[in-house]
Amino acid sequence: MGAADISRALTRIAHEIVERNDGAADVVLMGIPTRGLPLAHRLAARIADIDPGFDAETACGALDITMYRDDLFKNPTRTIGTTSVPDAGIDDAVVVLVDDVFHTGRTIRAALDAIRDIGRPRAVQLAALVDRGHRELPIRADFVGKNIPTARSERVNVHLEELDGEDAVLLTKGA
Repeated sequence: MGAADISRALTRIAHEIVERNDGAADVVLMGIPTRGLPLAHRLAARIADIDPGFDAETACGALDITMYRDDLFKNPTRTIGTTSVPDAGIDDAVVVLVDDVFHTGRTIRAALDAIRDIGRPRAVQLAALVDRGHRELPIRADFVGKNIPTARSERVNVHLEELDGEDAVLLTKGA
């Protein structure tokens, strides 16, 4: 995917979020760092364009899931990130978790545990730029930019302008 493809996918996801929720009045976007956070901000801006009552600045937060992961023992030490919740909180809101690549479902399982510790939303939905398959848990995305079937040995790398200087989704062979 190139920059134009990513832009179109995010615009479509924004429209789908507004349609599914009968507007965006109760929607809170929580980006999962690293690349889910800038995607959440981009989605918030697009939702604000669609629904003028939606405040992109106050309805967007970050959800660090580091301490909720079930693979901490297998990976090198990770830096604990910051969770920032909008001032209004997430209680009774529709929380849309935003991530770049949806793969096994384990990141989202960790995000659901993290959400439980900061509030009680009315509903939790998932938006992913790319769904590459290979689910290990019974979790599915509500909003997907692009389904990219992959082999387990392949890797999907998302590059975003804010972090990498370009917008691209690249499929590479694993080791």
